[in-house]
Amino acid sequence: MMNPSFWRNKKVFITGHTGFKGSWLCLWLAAMGAKVTGYALAPQQQPNLYELCNIDAMIQSVTGDIRDSARLSKVLLAAEPDIVIHMAAQALVKPSYETPAYTFEVNVMGTVNLLDAVKLAVESGAGIKAVVNVTTDKVYENQEWAWGYRESDRLGGYDPYSNSKACSELVTASYRNSFFHSKDEKVHGVGIATARAGNVIGGGDFAQNRLVPDMVRAFMDGSAVSIRNPHAIRPWQHVLEPLSGYLLLAEKLYANGSEYAEGWNFGPRDEDARPVGQIVEILGVKWGGVVVHTDIGKHPHEAHELKLDCSKAQRRLGWKPRWTLDQALDKVVEWTLAYQGNEDIRQVCLKQWNEYAGKTS
Repeated sequence: MMNPSFWRNKKVFITGHTGFKGSWLCLWLAAMGAKVTGYALAPQQQPNLYELCNIDAMIQSVTGDIRDSARLSKVLLAAEPDIVIHMAAQALVKPSYETPAYTFEVNVMGTVNLLDAVKLAVESGAGIKAVVNVTTDKVYENQEWAWGYRESDRLGGYDPYSNSKACSELVTASYRNSFFHSKDEKVHGVGIATARAGNVIGGGDFAQNRLVPDMVRAFMDGSAVSIRNPHAIRPWQHVLEPLSGYLLLAEKLYANGSEYAEGWNFGPRDEDARPVGQIVEILGVKWGGVVVHTDIGKHPHEAHELKLDCSKAQRRLGWKPRWTLDQALDKVVEWTLAYQGNEDIRQVCLKQWNEYAGKTS
């Protein structure tokens, strides 16, 4: 689906590169020969994939807050990127209820700051040709439909996280239409798109209040795992799936920004949108058993059913998921066992990337 040679020597600027998805993306890009500059806070938890893989040795990393517009603009301009991928975010639903103002500040004004930095850089002569803003499957106004949401469906969001990401989509559309539309002779043509992925899983996710990381912690310390919404349906996918979509989209934007500058879904096969309880059961069997408790206490509102329709990406980009949910969960177990065995985690990740990118279909 992708063209690895395209990325050789490309200058890529990534915000949020120290996070779970950002770390996997840095590894992938560095392996393809890209010159990566990352801008993010220091890793927020211990352990973390970024430090386990010693990614600092592979890229140019700058510690900075996405809310610091002056510093962000200065670093982006100095990096002279060809492509920008915006991933910095407050990315969890439950904490968004606890710190709503912070969530909106990071997810909305962070997007404003990033796109304003791109605008200023382009106006000064920078050669940026593509920008991908990574949002979420939760940007849609949830109707509890049994079918997947399409890119043309209404944006919304009940909780502060989902709503702030929908706002990020609107900010992106405004900047694209106002300042970057390639048909407007007053501005430089920069292809700007948004990417909406499903519930990503994979080795190296140590976040709190996420199903698979919570289960992995329970596996490793022999404790019980507590789940909130066993009947909630989510579009589960291995982290490499949406990352391949982001990179393919960036390639298309680079070549022809005006044709691809819009929103895109990157989700799993329809049959891999499964209830939380089923994921717990499957992963527990793969590990060899785990005690599960259903937490029936009071919890903040979350959508019950959420799926993505990815037919547009399949038809126009030629993108489709490669790994089934079963394969994705196998990779989680494989990675966890390697971590427990003190193996070289960077090599474990690169092995899984090679299997995904070049040796499986």
